[in-house]
Amino acid sequence: MQLDHGLVFMSDTRTNAGVDNFSTSKKMFHWHVPGERMITIMTAGNLATTQAMVSLLRERSITTQDRDPSILREATMFQIARLVGATLKEVIAESSLSGQSAEQFAASAIVGGQIKGGLPTIFLIYPQGNFIEITPDTPFFQIGETKYGKPILVRAYDPAMSFEDAVKLLLVSFDSTVKSNLSVGLPFDLQIYEKDTFAQGRVIRIDEHDTVYQAISSGWGDALKEAFQHLPSYKV
Repeated sequence: MQLDHGLVFMSDTRTNAGVDNFSTSKKMFHWHVPGERMITIMTAGNLATTQAMVSLLRERSITTQDRDPSILREATMFQIARLVGATLKEVIAESSLSGQSAEQFAASAIVGGQIKGGLPTIFLIYPQGNFIEITPDTPFFQIGETKYGKPILVRAYDPAMSFEDAVKLLLVSFDSTVKSNLSVGLPFDLQIYEKDTFAQGRVIRIDEHDTVYQAISSGWGDALKEAFQHLPSYKV
């Protein structure tokens, strides 16, 4: 999510290989050079694909002369998006050489951050390697399971909102998704990036024991019930 004063990233950690095989795996990854750049990538889709993509990006960012292209050397966020897209496409293509359909290895990514000389921005990367950039008309991106949480974001988002309110909004959106789909679950990883700091910022893991999350979850449910009771009844 893009705000007037920075970026907010949130991801769940649930992965599954069927309804009876759930596990926890990190989906948010960071690269930063203090005072020069901060880059965050979040992933969704085939776990083997996304882990291979992140591993390649990390391997190629090792600071030796023969490691190129590197996520730590690209000059703009647009070039970072091109690099991530090309790497994702490369991994999917290599996985498909076995004769299996590329759709079995499909994955997507969100890459955001800021490089000195440019503004903070976010890109949505498709499995085909192409991408789109966030705009004032589309101020947030979602990947993975999106349909349950998106209406809440659309209704309540405000670019001038504080980081605290943005996190609250995201938690309500995620909580609605968790209650509707078993493929999304706690803990959540959260990162708050303040514009022009070029630092990793606050990175927090929110688990089921987090008292603020629990208060937001129960409070949102109670508020919906109360709002429903105040709506006019339809006479039939």
